[in-house]
Amino acid sequence: MIDSHCHLDSCKPPDEELVERARAAGVRRIATVGMDDASIERAVATANAHEEVVAIVGRHPNASEGFQAGDVEPIERAAENPRVRAIGETGLDYFRDYSPREDQLRAFEAQVDLAKRRGLPLVIHTRAAEEDTFAVLREQADGVTVIMHCFSAAGRLDECVERGWFCSFAGNVTYPKATDLQAAAREVPADLLLVETDAPYLSPQPVRGKPNEPANVVQTAEYVAELRGIPYGELEQIVERNAARVFGW
Repeated sequence: MIDSHCHLDSCKPPDEELVERARAAGVRRIATVGMDDASIERAVATANAHEEVVAIVGRHPNASEGFQAGDVEPIERAAENPRVRAIGETGLDYFRDYSPREDQLRAFEAQVDLAKRRGLPLVIHTRAAEEDTFAVLREQADGVTVIMHCFSAAGRLDECVERGWFCSFAGNVTYPKATDLQAAAREVPADLLLVETDAPYLSPQPVRGKPNEPANVVQTAEYVAELRGIPYGELEQIVERNAARVFGW
């Protein structure tokens, strides 16, 4: 199984423990995300230190206050490292509004352009901002492999599928009230399906309320397999095949 999105540097246990527990649970690869300059450095360092780990680097919309054109340069420098396999997470967050929307948009567009120039996938965060997020992707991300991280746009699943965007489901798909996400996880075509933890956030239902970690992606994947009416081993093959295609290993 693959954890396609987590934040190892935000988890309390040391990276070594998290990677070992994930390995013991059957998790073969982990993508850890840097969301600002400091966490980008940590993500790349962790990927360099652990064979199972790759890095995703970018500027989170909630950390984009004051973003200017030159602020994409640290992301681009990090992306030169072969252990970096995607740009992000980037996008728009109007729920928290921790950063001015103009700055979020500037950072988002710069990272779309960077993903295009580097030929790397683009990992999207969108919250309470779907209309604007999708508009930017439609207008500017042609030819870019797009991953909808912590997939929440159940009402726009058809557009995601039509455009070939990957849908990555996190632990919240297991929550009893998340019926719209559960329907999307059943319906998304197999070749566009990924799973993730977003650790240390969004722990799956069996461990809800406790800090999340990459090993728990197995619980989310088991739930998604049950939703789709397929054996866990079949889902495992689907996710590993898709992740290899996306991240290029």
